[in-house]
Amino acid sequence: MISISVSNLAFRVGTKEILSGISFSLEDGDRLAIVGVNGSGKSTLLRMITGEYPHDEGEVVIAKNKIVGMLHQDDAFNIIDENGREIREEVSDSKSSSVDSTVLGQMYAVFPELCRAETRLAGLQKQLDEASPDDTETLNRLSGEYESVNNRFIRDGGLYFKSRCKSILANLGFGESVWNRPVSTMSGGQRTRLALARLLSREPDILILDEPTNHLDLDTMVWLESHLAAYPKNKTVILVSHDRLFLDRVTTKTLDVENGRAKLYRAKYSDYVELKKKDRAEQEKKYNLQQKEIARLEAYIEQQRRWNRERNIIAAESREKAIARMEKVDKPSALPRSIRFTLSSSGESGNDVAEVKGLTMGFGQNILFRNLSFLVKKRDRFFIYGPNGCGKSTLIKLLLGQLEPLAGEIEYGYNVTVGYYDQENQNLNEDNTVLDELWNAYPNLTETEIRSTLALFLFRGDDIEKEVRVLSGGERARLTFSKLILSRMNLLILDEPTNHLDIESREALETALKEFDGTIIAVSHDRYFMRQLATRFLDLGDGGRDFHGGYDDYVSWRENRAAEGLPVSAGLASALAVEKTAKDEYAEKKRSAAEKRKLEKRRAEVERAIAKTEKQIADIDDLLFGEAATDYVRAAELTDEKTVAEDRLLQLYEEFEELNAED
Repeated sequence: MISISVSNLAFRVGTKEILSGISFSLEDGDRLAIVGVNGSGKSTLLRMITGEYPHDEGEVVIAKNKIVGMLHQDDAFNIIDENGREIREEVSDSKSSSVDSTVLGQMYAVFPELCRAETRLAGLQKQLDEASPDDTETLNRLSGEYESVNNRFIRDGGLYFKSRCKSILANLGFGESVWNRPVSTMSGGQRTRLALARLLSREPDILILDEPTNHLDLDTMVWLESHLAAYPKNKTVILVSHDRLFLDRVTTKTLDVENGRAKLYRAKYSDYVELKKKDRAEQEKKYNLQQKEIARLEAYIEQQRRWNRERNIIAAESREKAIARMEKVDKPSALPRSIRFTLSSSGESGNDVAEVKGLTMGFGQNILFRNLSFLVKKRDRFFIYGPNGCGKSTLIKLLLGQLEPLAGEIEYGYNVTVGYYDQENQNLNEDNTVLDELWNAYPNLTETEIRSTLALFLFRGDDIEKEVRVLSGGERARLTFSKLILSRMNLLILDEPTNHLDIESREALETALKEFDGTIIAVSHDRYFMRQLATRFLDLGDGGRDFHGGYDDYVSWRENRAAEGLPVSAGLASALAVEKTAKDEYAEKKRSAAEKRKLEKRRAEVERAIAKTEKQIADIDDLLFGEAATDYVRAAELTDEKTVAEDRLLQLYEEFEELNAED
């Protein structure tokens, strides 16, 4: 059953066309990824689907009685009031104190009908307890209402909605100790996760998620993958995300938004990438072939017109009609521009880049790590790993000298110069323009050099006059990187560098970091990013274990430990089964592809053998009814050959049918 249908949707801002001709439909159970570069209109499309943005053309049809729920990127600062409506936090401050703005209260507030029913049941029970046993009329009235409200309460899930809320909170990293904590005291990342928890608890028929993996650690991300994979099969999921492994494991269809248009692929992300390359190559080939044919016909027309005889004119007009009748193949549109850059080293550092000795750090009674020691060597790709709250960003701040440890010391080696990428992009001046932000950081560069650098990060034309305060998360990340590449460093410290970057920008960053000849210390939850770069892991969730090896090696090592019954850190435990499943799926896919290639090769061989045998029989028949017709000895030999060939042909036919049945 179709749950949502989008037909010829268009959206414009003034005369600028953002989206046009967007058409696709989804059935119950579909899991759709919407992909495209930052600014391509993905979030705009989501808001048009939900009706938040009006569309200039087309229509969106949602199946009757379907409930739509959406997580926006800015939902972190919304509060649920007593009626279950989302309001901005500053608005809630002026409302009555009945708004429960604690973590658990906000989860319960998503179910206002059940909360009101629960309150009503408690009130009715109190009235029943206080009623006189002799007042039969009142008792009957209260009992009847209690039964009616209670039946409705049970039918709508009243017996388990609170336990469901608590379970989702726990799985998204909210322990019982924070359930009564005011939402206003939480960080932006925590509030984003709470907004996600509220939405998942309602389990809408059409679940729409805009960048749900931002601010999630690996453990929570894996839980979300599993939760969405187990989402009811009669419900639909639509999501925007730049996490490539997350898309592969959750979605079954991909909508590619590019240059204001969209194309639906019935494939998960990694398969879509290959299909898109193939489609583009085929379209380009067809376009080039057609252009060559048109050029040939036009040259012929020109030649015939030069001769200018009647039959030449007729021939020229005939070719012109042939060109007019052609169904023109469109030239593949230019791919969206992506960032490109390289990172320059300040020169060779010593072999020992950074040494941490006996480091202990915490805040108040909360000790994050004790007696932590490790040595970072030149050209290490050293990833600090672990669940949210284990102290990864705190360790980064200690390495940068922004915090003082409770105990221990940090020593840098010879000729080490540090470059730092801050995940919150806090080193940007909100009042500056994009141009001024970069120029103020490097006043000795010319305006041309500054503009050229900004162009590498897609800041062109009027974009460079934008104030920093109005930039999107992706634009702020690109601006921070533009500042970083102009500094020269041989130790690069990165705190969640892929946050807010689209997939193309992540790939450009991965390429630049692979070519960087210095040392990297990084914090990231992007598994694909870690897989591409990491050579060492420091797992703070496992007491600061220092593992030398890549991401897949680390996961395999952890799998072996888990298989042997040895302890595995919480930050990776739930990921092991998923990683193993992914490896098994990859191996099965590879084996299946090999078998398919073998099957196709054998089918082609059988087809050729059938054609050859059929020709052999036909040739024998020609001889039997030709030159051998009066030669009885020769005819007998040919008849025996024909019998053998016919038996062989029958076997080939049977094998061909079996091969087709296996496909």
